[in-house]
Amino acid sequence: MSAAEQVLASGDAVPLSLRGPAPTRVVAGYGFWLFLLSDIIIFAALFAAYAVLSGETAGGPTGETLFDKGHVLIETACLLASSVTCGFGSLAVQSGNRNSTYFWMAITFILGVTFLSLEVSEFSHMLELGAGPSRSAFLSGFFALVGTHGLHVTLGLCWLIVMLLQVATLGFQPMVSRRFFCFGLFWHALDIVWIGVFTIVYLGAHL
Repeated sequence: MSAAEQVLASGDAVPLSLRGPAPTRVVAGYGFWLFLLSDIIIFAALFAAYAVLSGETAGGPTGETLFDKGHVLIETACLLASSVTCGFGSLAVQSGNRNSTYFWMAITFILGVTFLSLEVSEFSHMLELGAGPSRSAFLSGFFALVGTHGLHVTLGLCWLIVMLLQVATLGFQPMVSRRFFCFGLFWHALDIVWIGVFTIVYLGAHL
């Protein structure tokens, strides 16, 4: 009997999901990069739609009259700062420091919630002015793009809560570390998308 057959015949056989030429870490990372690329394609389509529709206001309010630059700057600062704290949290995960992980990821969560609160208040103010997504093609494109980004941030915050619970119950097992690595990629990708939103949507409205 060959060595491979002996391993398969024993009770310690490698699970089918873990067999293959590449380590699990590499496969998981590669798969998550594919997911991020598909997400970027979605946002690219939304950016393209907004670019086409941004001038179609149907006689309604324009971005220049609706967008508060100071409000958006605070939003941007919160999200970019959360990317920094997420990076420190990822380093804490790599070093196996549980307290530092809780600290930095809690700050990341707070900054993310602050960003969402500011975004919701912006949407509420626009709706009160009658500038909802059905008012014009411009506003439809705006709410679709910015709202999709906000939905991703919301899902990311839910994911972060689950990850912190896994650290509390499972510790820094390789599976947990891999998931934190994927979360970091996801969160930083959202920051990159927001830079595009800030530049094209908000700054573009005042040019």
